[in-house]
Amino acid sequence: MARFWQRTRLVLALAAAVVSAPSWAQLLIGQTAGFTGPVAAGVQETTEGARLYLNDVNARGGIHGQKIELVSLDDKFDPALTKANARTLIEQRNVLALFLTRGTPNTEAVIPLLDQAGVPLVGPSTGAMVLHRPVRRHVFNVRAPYQREAEKAISHLASMGITRIALVITDDSFGTDGLAGALKGFESAKLKPVLQERFDRARPDFSAIAPKLVESQAQAVLMVASGVAAAEGYAAFRTAGSGAQLVTLSNNASSGFAKSLGPNARGVIVTQVFPNERAMNYPLVREAHDLAKAQGKEVSPAMLEGLAAAKVLVEGLRRAGPKPTRERLQIALEGLQKFDIGGLEVNFSPEDHSGLDFADLSIIGTDGKFRR
Repeated sequence: MARFWQRTRLVLALAAAVVSAPSWAQLLIGQTAGFTGPVAAGVQETTEGARLYLNDVNARGGIHGQKIELVSLDDKFDPALTKANARTLIEQRNVLALFLTRGTPNTEAVIPLLDQAGVPLVGPSTGAMVLHRPVRRHVFNVRAPYQREAEKAISHLASMGITRIALVITDDSFGTDGLAGALKGFESAKLKPVLQERFDRARPDFSAIAPKLVESQAQAVLMVASGVAAAEGYAAFRTAGSGAQLVTLSNNASSGFAKSLGPNARGVIVTQVFPNERAMNYPLVREAHDLAKAQGKEVSPAMLEGLAAAKVLVEGLRRAGPKPTRERLQIALEGLQKFDIGGLEVNFSPEDHSGLDFADLSIIGTDGKFRR
């Protein structure tokens, strides 16, 4: 009888251990991003691009026979809610990794949780330099930094003979990051901004900035801002009488942003960190179109970003083996070298988590689509 109870207790203990241990039978990946709020259009398109690829992988049997489940929570672009959502995903849902967060302050808010739990974050939808240098151990970027985009934008304007350029930036770490890149561009072109203004991220108000822009006689204005704020600001500048051309960064490279500009869309310059969505010479773009066509959708720049991030995530999961853990996924991602995602090469190492280094410019045409 004593042996029977000993064996019973052992079985119960083993069962309890199995229940309490994280189970990766379903590959749970967590996402917290602003599905509602000022960046909703871009978030929805980026996530849609990722799901195109993840759904296709699942339809073909998943990874080592396991399906990938993306658990997406809405943080309304509020860093405090981003952190709360991340805690829920990491501690309650036991996700293997986080994926496609959106926003610089938002992503910064989750880093302590990543480090504490050893959870990799793949493809944050932000190009903040603070996520590149110094290396954030658990953050794996799949896009070029904002600083490079902003510098390229100013250099491009200067090369066109445009010398009177204004800066209007959000008063957060995203704005500060974009400003640093823009000032590098001004220095290279031996120019100075004719106007430099910040606005409140939480309550954008351009009523005081618009008259100053008109007075500055700016030929172009670089806005480092979220989609809604950039559209509202540009409308205010036009109403005030400014003819300055709007230039903004790749965080606004979505069809939804182009639509939000309404009649002001034509001629707006948007920097890009992926090839043009009609550049069929890139296998990544052809793959995106094939997957989108099967679901009756059109490809946007934001969707390409999501697709690229998903390809990196899937490769990391594949290399982590049939019984992945957070630690094994971390090691697998850091070992990605010369990984071709379709004409673009991703490189990671313990000393470098930048992934890609591609930046270009696009302009919104009369049809509301991005042109190069």
